[in-house]
Formats: sequence, structure tokens, C-alpha cells
Amino acid sequence: MAILGLDYGEKRIGVALANGEGFLAIPMTVIERTGEKADLDKVLALTEEYGVEQIVVGLPRSLDGSIGRQAEEVLAFTTALSQHIKIPVDTWDERFSTVEAESLLLDAGMKREKRKGHRDAMAAAIILQGYLDNKKATQD
Repeated sequence: MAILGLDYGEKRIGVALANGEGFLAIPMTVIERTGEKADLDKVLALTEEYGVEQIVVGLPRSLDGSIGRQAEEVLAFTTALSQHIKIPVDTWDERFSTVEAESLLLDAGMKREKRKGHRDAMAAAIILQGYLDNKKATQD
């Protein structure tokens, strides 16, 4: 089953895809945000292109686990996405995913200008991989 992972941000949405077996999340692309309807349509186009059967959106909880302003925006986007797309949409705790993505890209020696374009897709892959790993662990 193909699963799409999203890292929703103010300016961009990072996108990752899990292979058909659902074991590995791969960074794909970044959607430059232009407006809710256009953003939703771009996500819908990706789901159709890749035969996606589920979407996982990173939920940026506070360190204490509470829901802050950014998490409320993500939940509003997730609700709109659920109404726009007729496949399951789940959230997954994404605390530190962007920091981890930045660290991985730095370790890979990627220059600052180039990291900006890849960081959000890498964060989406980290979010999706965490979701996949948890799903596998709870099934075993």
C-alpha cells in the first residue's frame, strides 16, 4: 500500500512516499504553498499519480505534548484534506523532524542553499518512517 507523508509548513509542504510494501519512506518533493485549494489539489494529484491509499501528516506538538498554534493549523489542513480526498488521513507526532532532517543533510555535506529545498521533503520522510516503524512494531 502506497502511503504519502506530509510535513505541512507555512511556506512549503514536504512530501515523502512509502513504497508499496510500506517499509521505507523516501523523500519526494516540496510543494510551494500558494493557497489552500491549490495546495489540496496538488496533494490530490500526487495521490492519484502514485496510487496512494493513505496520507500521514506530521503534527507539531509542543514538547509537553500539547497542541499549539502551528498544530492547530495542521489540524485544520488535515480536516480540509480529509474532505477533499477520499482516502484515510492520519496525523503523526513530528517533534524534532525538521531538526533531524537538517542534521542529516548537514552530515551529508549539503550546502545551505540546497538544504532549504530538501529539508521539508526529508522531514516528511522522517515523519512517515516513524509512522511506518510504529505500525510495523504494533503488528508484530
